[in-house]
Amino acid sequence: MEGRGRCFTAALKNPLPQSFYLKDDTIAIAKSLLGKVLLVRGEDGIWAGGWITEVEAYNGAQDKACHAYGYKRTQRNQAMFKRGGCAYVYLCYGMYYMLNVVTNEVDEPHAILIRAIEPCWGIEAMMQRRKQKKVSPQLTAGPGRVTQALGITKQHNEAPLWGPDIVISAKGALKVEEVVTTPRIGVHYAKEDALLPYRFYIKNNAFVSKPLYPKY
Repeated sequence: MEGRGRCFTAALKNPLPQSFYLKDDTIAIAKSLLGKVLLVRGEDGIWAGGWITEVEAYNGAQDKACHAYGYKRTQRNQAMFKRGGCAYVYLCYGMYYMLNVVTNEVDEPHAILIRAIEPCWGIEAMMQRRKQKKVSPQLTAGPGRVTQALGITKQHNEAPLWGPDIVISAKGALKVEEVVTTPRIGVHYAKEDALLPYRFYIKNNAFVSKPLYPKY
């Protein structure tokens, strides 16, 4: 536990720089996020987090699955038009918050959905928030589960990713063969863009959501 405590402190003190998020290749950034540390101070003030294991990229105005397709601006997606390095949090189906990492420069609405993490810190708080009795993929595998476990709400929308409430920190680079690429999940409305290979996850990691591919 002492070792994990030191890792937690180190992660808080060494967030990724904003420059990490400003490249115009959101696909590359999405892959690079795998294995990074995600820490969140929930609305109850308790920190929790773990290693990012699954993400989905949304490639801006040209991507039919993106909330800002065609540069469409709404009250909900304003965070996507900000400079990369902040959170885009929205409510899905009126039930679940979704955490996205905003990338690219101002007015280029690219984002990456955090779909799953492997829990490491604040596990007791995560289990209480999720009403779980043990650590399993049911805890944090799936974007709605991630936000519920981490205590993320609309108050985290537009929060910077270097603190004080959300921190993404480096853990170490993954090898190419450790990254699995598939189509995204649940974006059938995007038609042909639903088949784009923009979902990435860590191979053989238990904390990954179950794929549900569109049928055509």
